Amino acid sequence: MGMELVPSPPGLEAEYRTIFTANSLVFLQELVSTFDEEVDKILRQRISRKTHLDLSGDLPGFCDDTASVRSDPNWRVSPVPRRLQRRHVDVGDLAPCDTQRFLQALSSPAQGLQVDFDDGNCPTYQNQIKGLHNVYRAVHGQFPNAPMISQAPVLMLRPRAWNMVEHNMMVCGKEVSGPLFDFGLLMFHCGQLLFDSQSGPFFYLSKVESHLEARLWNSIFLWTEQKLGLPVGCIKATVLIENVLAAFEMEEILYELREHSAGLNCGIWDYSASFVNKFGHRKAFLLPDRSKYVNMEKLFLRSYMELLVQTCHRRGALATGGMAAQLLPGDRDSAPYREILANVTRLKLLEIRAGVDGFMVYDLGLIKPMQKLFQLHTHDNQMHRLRDDLTVSPGDLLSMPAGGVTLFGLKYNIAVGILFIEAWLTGRGHFFYRGQVEDSATAEISRSQVWQWIRHQTELEDDGRVVTRGLVTALIREVTGELLHNSTVREERRLATAGSMFLEVVGHREFPEFITTYLYLDHTFIASQYHRQEVGEAWNIPRPKL
Repeated sequence: MGMELVPSPPGLEAEYRTIFTANSLVFLQELVSTFDEEVDKILRQRISRKTHLDLSGDLPGFCDDTASVRSDPNWRVSPVPRRLQRRHVDVGDLAPCDTQRFLQALSSPAQGLQVDFDDGNCPTYQNQIKGLHNVYRAVHGQFPNAPMISQAPVLMLRPRAWNMVEHNMMVCGKEVSGPLFDFGLLMFHCGQLLFDSQSGPFFYLSKVESHLEARLWNSIFLWTEQKLGLPVGCIKATVLIENVLAAFEMEEILYELREHSAGLNCGIWDYSASFVNKFGHRKAFLLPDRSKYVNMEKLFLRSYMELLVQTCHRRGALATGGMAAQLLPGDRDSAPYREILANVTRLKLLEIRAGVDGFMVYDLGLIKPMQKLFQLHTHDNQMHRLRDDLTVSPGDLLSMPAGGVTLFGLKYNIAVGILFIEAWLTGRGHFFYRGQVEDSATAEISRSQVWQWIRHQTELEDDGRVVTRGLVTALIREVTGELLHNSTVREERRLATAGSMFLEVVGHREFPEFITTYLYLDHTFIASQYHRQEVGEAWNIPRPKL
């Protein structure tokens, strides 16, 4: 069976040789060949399920076919490993290709690191190779002055989601599935050492939509453990429940992964965007301005988080909350610093009181304050809180919050969408805007809302104007103008390209399912990456200060 691999990008020849050895390529080829048809099948099942919902007008509910799993009180997931039992604060959106931040996080007091090849990472060939090599170096103790992997925060490795492919490798004439590429290379090079040091291998699984997808991951884990001579169940995975359909199958997802489960995680913006993905053409599911009306205090998100906690703790699994995206100012004595810290504390306290066992922050300066907040309420974890008092109905999970659309919210979503596309065109998976980090999750909800508001011709609360493609076009010009301060001609052109691509994606007749897939398959993005390889442009481009 044939394998084709694109040669090394300029400047990464040594990293390339370390990652793509003869043995690792044989392993990766076998992994892909074994599971490629199953990957295609689950992607087709997603399409089939969405088509059924569209044609029937049905709404999701708790499945009758799996009622026996939910009603059986006796099963539990396998015991949580020691290093995961007290993981109050993880660092999120940690793109491992960013060597400097990766090293800072390795030496931080965080209990875990979300090593992110997905939402916070732009999957250029350069970034994937550099990121894989940095994980390799960390696990093999090759970074000077960095702690040994047994002493560093535990690595929670997040491969790409099922919707992503790897353009630079083909097996049997087909581009390789992105998550299999990432997972396979991480396990081959790091799995044994992580296990020997009692530090893994641990994973985050993104954008899982059903228990059948969890079953596929479980099969992949079992195959990999057997191939690499590792004990069954040593791989542990936290599934991110960031799709509305998965919220109705949380127990079934834990059941399918019960030998390999490290619990479930809440992802507020991808989860909210999934409502538009699945039901956005239905006016009953019009999602109001996220900047004003959508937060964890609303019924549909609060119910989802509480059900996740109840489900996990009932089955002996860990329940983790979302990521605080806010950035702390440098001056600790300033009023803005105190205000941001107070706001993060208030929101994270809601999650702690709901019963989560941990959550994520982006800013390393938030680690210690949030750990202290957790220690005020629990020393280890909150798995003893079973939440037996709670009953969550399908109506609770599908209850849209009240509210409308503001001009500020519309412009904010446009800015985030444009800046995300612009970031991808320069090889960055996240960026900073208005005092917080933005990534593909916030880009998803931003472009989803603009698409839906155009589709339903929603009126602005401010002045009654209708959200149309014409209005969005005018606001794109306005927002782009505001972002172009002190820009070079090249930056102006790139931002103009991003604005055009954003207008294209929010104006589509049919909703593009994932903005990352849309961009990754777009000629503009592919051409920009090949151009950067040809001219030898550095992969690590400075982030704009916005």
